[in-house]
Amino acid sequence: MTTTIHDDRVWTRSERDALPDERHRYELLDGALIVSAAPRPIHQIVVFGLYNQLWPACPEHLRILGAPLDIDLSEDSVLEPDLLVARRDQFDDRGLPGRPELAVEVLSPSSRRIDRVLKRERYERAGTPAYWIVDPDELTLTAYELRDARFELAAQVGPQDGWTASVPFEVTLTPGRWAD
Repeated sequence: MTTTIHDDRVWTRSERDALPDERHRYELLDGALIVSAAPRPIHQIVVFGLYNQLWPACPEHLRILGAPLDIDLSEDSVLEPDLLVARRDQFDDRGLPGRPELAVEVLSPSSRRIDRVLKRERYERAGTPAYWIVDPDELTLTAYELRDARFELAAQVGPQDGWTASVPFEVTLTPGRWAD
């Protein structure tokens, strides 16, 4: 379940950080506070399945991490993608200050518009080289790559299709294997 709180004000990172830890995921998207509850089991199964396919191909200078981990894009945009890839030397004690090389969102029933439109636009503005959206119910992947400062569709991958990504590193992915 995802709820966006609209209270006619712009939230900041410091305000978000002061919220009580109640096992919710708090993100900021252009000053709007997004509160997410725990994900469904299929969501987590797919996240770890994708992680397991990425890990063997990941170059030494990059690191793959999963939520919860803050990506601090600006004072009013702090996101927590389900998976991210970033340079090892880019992390600090609070998370990732700046854009990742790849952000991955696994859709939840209530997050589809946020992930497909709002977060995609925000990662694009930040200059994130790749953004992937995974549908855990259909076991599909929609991959975007940044070209001339705009995300372009790089691939629509079905459950049994194989696709070789080149950004952020070369790896062949088969979404149907992520739920095995």
